[in-house]
Amino acid sequence: MNPTSNDVLLRPGRIEDVETIHAAILKLGSHIGAPEEIISTPDDLRMYGFGEKPAFSTLIAEVGGEFAGLCLHFPIFSTWMGRPGVYVQDLYVEDRFRGRKIGERLLRHVAAQCRNEGGVYLRLSVDTDNEGAKTFYERLGIAWSSYEQTQKIIGEAFFAFADAPQNEDPE
Repeated sequence: MNPTSNDVLLRPGRIEDVETIHAAILKLGSHIGAPEEIISTPDDLRMYGFGEKPAFSTLIAEVGGEFAGLCLHFPIFSTWMGRPGVYVQDLYVEDRFRGRKIGERLLRHVAAQCRNEGGVYLRLSVDTDNEGAKTFYERLGIAWSSYEQTQKIIGEAFFAFADAPQNEDPE
């Protein structure tokens, strides 16, 4: 049997999916050539995604009961628009299920859920060398923003920054 895109089941990720979610993230890191950048563990995902105050949600795609893809996302807010949105942190589709619009279905489902909750936009970042992903997002109308640039501070630099004494307001 050759499953088609009509056989795709989308469902929220559950705590028992943590090992599969983590494995997908590791594969995504390898796919973009940065596996060493992934330092998360299944326990991290379990604690921060399925604990008392979840920091993210997951949507899982299955085909014939098999894991086919993942969209890991969380709410964001635009002060300029005065409305909520959704940030897609990770979108992954297993190689053997590519070409069946599973990634598109995951994104559309997350966007519809966001819209149902009052959201008006979706954001994501794309690895600068991932030409296939850029083409995919552009085809869906998710365009590159020419007026923004992502900045970040991580690891020891982040801890030093966060732990530095706060300057008091001058009188």
